[in-house]
Amino acid sequence: MDQRSSGSRRSFLQSVAAAPAVGALAAGAIADVVELKRTVEPIRPKGPNDRIRIATIGMGIIGFIDTDTALEVPGVELVAAADLYKGRRERVNEVYGDRVKTYVDYREILARPDVDAILVCVPDHWHARMSIDALAAGKAVYCEKPMIHEVGEGPSVIEAERKSGKAFQVGSQYAASILYDKVRDLIRSGAIGQLNSVEARYNRNSAIGAWQYSLPLDASAETVDWDRFLGKAPKREFDPIRFFRWRNYWDYGTAVAGDLFVHLLTAIHHATDSIGPTRIAAMGGRRHWNDGRDAYDVIMALLDYPQTEKHPSFTLQLQSNFEDGGWPGTLFRFVGNDGTISLSFTELTLDRTGIVEATPAQVLEGYNSVRTFSKAQQAAFKEKFLAEHPPKPAAPARPVERFAVPKGYNERLDHFTYFFRAVREGTPVYENATFGFRAAAPALLCNSGYREGKVFGWDPVNMKTID
Repeated sequence: MDQRSSGSRRSFLQSVAAAPAVGALAAGAIADVVELKRTVEPIRPKGPNDRIRIATIGMGIIGFIDTDTALEVPGVELVAAADLYKGRRERVNEVYGDRVKTYVDYREILARPDVDAILVCVPDHWHARMSIDALAAGKAVYCEKPMIHEVGEGPSVIEAERKSGKAFQVGSQYAASILYDKVRDLIRSGAIGQLNSVEARYNRNSAIGAWQYSLPLDASAETVDWDRFLGKAPKREFDPIRFFRWRNYWDYGTAVAGDLFVHLLTAIHHATDSIGPTRIAAMGGRRHWNDGRDAYDVIMALLDYPQTEKHPSFTLQLQSNFEDGGWPGTLFRFVGNDGTISLSFTELTLDRTGIVEATPAQVLEGYNSVRTFSKAQQAAFKEKFLAEHPPKPAAPARPVERFAVPKGYNERLDHFTYFFRAVREGTPVYENATFGFRAAAPALLCNSGYREGKVFGWDPVNMKTID
């Protein structure tokens, strides 16, 4: 077996970006960093034969990362994998050994009675179909985000989950992160007062970050099952760029919003106890990566969330820019009238400055309308103001608080731990089909807003678009 590193894209991004991001967030902080504690522990197998046997469909970048992470959970064993490219099937055996059976047709895996759970790590246009097929075959399913390729596919996946009774979890791992658990606890406790807005961005500044993945030298119609890859997509001649860089094309992917906004929405919905927005608008364009792709590389969106029993009304601003020439590229800010919570990948900062009351000097002599009054009016205003606002001691400054995840923490592992606990014990997953749909649909409607140039209405309760 190949003893390679299983480091993920997130790990790479953290190593180059987290430190400067945290430094920027924590400027002026006076409190020590409090280390958050992992809150979930895996259920240990009862014996050597107590195994959860998994199979991964789609052995691309995320396929290997998800598989490696799943195998960190005690009692999980990989028995099969499927991929349409011959070289990746060979790589599976190089990494995991010849005992792992590889397939071209994923349906052969679903027919195996010894497979308990399926990891769906394929292009977006196959997510719903494979998830539904796997659930119908009696398998638990971990489906990579976004759960769907088109908004209309959501109800069918939810129904398949309900009908099967099997564990189904969407793979947007922020839902299980202890960092966003802490954000949720702070918001619930009133630490920032009443939430009024959220700002979130997920930017990149490299060719690989913009999905210009390398192509194998042997890519051809003989080594790739092109027709099977196309599936419901329009028929066309074999194109290795479309196969290996499928995220760049509407036929197979869901563009930047489907890849990255879903992560942001998952975290925000989890932290705010929200089920979704009611109005969605977006705009952007292809500004740099003119490499033949038909998807944009810059998008900004506004989403309006109504007041519910769980949270006040707030406005969300989302951004993703694949040619961000600065850094840090990823940041969250939850803004309330009494403070803010700012996050990087690994740390959060709670600043409770609050809305500042102007001092008498600022009112009477500062950047204010009083200095535009006549001398007589300034004198009269000053006398009345000081009589109504006698001097009082300044409120003590509240220290900036900082919290960080433990070194080496991996929320993807926590996400898989919750999933396999659900498989073993029937406990709830952390991101079921309904949660996954409520995160995916607004992201896909950002795409629709960009492409059609209009504001979309969304009913988050009944999960359908509205005119």
